Amino acid sequence: MPTILIDRKEGYAVLTLNRPESLNALNPEMMTELCAALRMLEDDAACSAIVLTGAGRGFCAGLDLKLLSQPEGIAALDISGANDIHEAFQRFSKPVIMAVNGIAATGGFELALMGDILLGCENTRFADTHARVGIAPGWGLSQKLARIIGPSRAKEAHYTGNFISAQQASDWGLMSRLVAADRLLVEAEKIASDIHEAAWVWSSRWLIRAWLLGLKRGLLSSRP
Repeated sequence: MPTILIDRKEGYAVLTLNRPESLNALNPEMMTELCAALRMLEDDAACSAIVLTGAGRGFCAGLDLKLLSQPEGIAALDISGANDIHEAFQRFSKPVIMAVNGIAATGGFELALMGDILLGCENTRFADTHARVGIAPGWGLSQKLARIIGPSRAKEAHYTGNFISAQQASDWGLMSRLVAADRLLVEAEKIASDIHEAAWVWSSRWLIRAWLLGLKRGLLSSRP
């Protein structure tokens, strides 16, 4: 069974993390398939945006802890090369809407922050549990989260590993919108469709990249 489901729509595609029995924890197979899907959709001129969500009750629980417990540790997950999802999203030039349908923890939290637009529902929860499992955040969370919700809140999330509720995430600007669970994918797809109809997506990924660079470098990067 594929660990990434791809549903092509008119002008966009919906990708679903498909390991619901493990809250869509990331294993090498899933990371390889996700990177391959991004490369394929990058080359698809008919696809203007993607929606990423999770099957079942979770968005993504992060790296598969069963593999992390093996003697090889994190090396067992093989997160580099063809499995480097952070690099794959960095290279992906089209807008990404994250429909965060449930728990997004540790690497799953980092995965959510790789998107351009985050939508959530009453079931959405975020947690930075890197300190609890003894792993350093390596996919940008340590840089992005403080810029989004402020350094004090980001430090509290990192030091404690406590959950950020859907309402907190919405109030703090972590998500663009909080909608009913049965409307989450509908609303995410509506945004993707609107992006396709706008037919001008160059600015979206560059806006976020310029923001992360800081004002001075961002202004220079946005010049034609």
